[in-house]
Amino acid sequence: MKKPTKAIITDAGFASRYLPIAKTIPKGMLPLGNRPIMELVVEECVDAGITEIIIVSTPEGQPIYEDYFNNAVNHVRKQLITQGKEERYQVVRHVLDFPKIRIIVQDPALPYGNGSPIVSAHNYISDDEAFLAIYSDDVVFGASDAKSLIDAFTKHPDAAAIIMAQEVDPSVVDRYGIISLKHGDKLDNIVEKPAVGKAPSTLASYGRYLLTPEVFNYLKPNMTGLDNELWTVDAVTQMAVRGDVYVVKTKGQWMTTGDPKNYFLAHLKYVLDNEDYAEDVRNFLKKD
Repeated sequence: MKKPTKAIITDAGFASRYLPIAKTIPKGMLPLGNRPIMELVVEECVDAGITEIIIVSTPEGQPIYEDYFNNAVNHVRKQLITQGKEERYQVVRHVLDFPKIRIIVQDPALPYGNGSPIVSAHNYISDDEAFLAIYSDDVVFGASDAKSLIDAFTKHPDAAAIIMAQEVDPSVVDRYGIISLKHGDKLDNIVEKPAVGKAPSTLASYGRYLLTPEVFNYLKPNMTGLDNELWTVDAVTQMAVRGDVYVVKTKGQWMTTGDPKNYFLAHLKYVLDNEDYAEDVRNFLKKD
């Protein structure tokens, strides 16, 4: 398999936990600081050497993403020049300078599930190339999972897939898909939300994958699992039966933005780590 140069980033769900705002704004466009989550994920891929990105969205989300990554808002730039504030436009230029970004809509004929957006981008993946698949509601602070995945593929070019994992506290394993390992760093199975004290490890799987086209053999409309949904993790687990799926521990800190509470915590961490008003936020929090 060729080294990955493409990434599929998914944001095609209903995001029902974010209603009513999700009926108008894609979940991946929620901000961390003054940048949307999706931009940070794209940036992670670009910094790892990815040259083509396919964002899979809802029909409502497609024009919003097209606008964000392609609209130069020249009228805003002209106004900023007039006001002597052109430096504020540099963040827009940064977005426009990303490499090729293609926005597609999830195939409506496919079942619901986090595997369906990946299948929707199948035509853009050649039979001889590995690729990254990333859920846009997973963010990683302090390191690049995209780079870790590509580095691991360089070490294991025979891999059927490579997945990222993070150690979690033993008391919360029942919230996650927990990894069972074999032969050191290879996937045996993923146990969904095991009871505390009965988990095979404390390694939680999340939405950062390096996949080969073999995955499409197991992501078919008639291969639905829990809740009659098409699950990426089911496909990866089946790949591990027939080949080597490697597990890589993140060097950063994974946080989900999949629900309002965890989104707020991720947003807070981003602000405290990156924004020039972080100290004001810390002081505000100390008042309580």
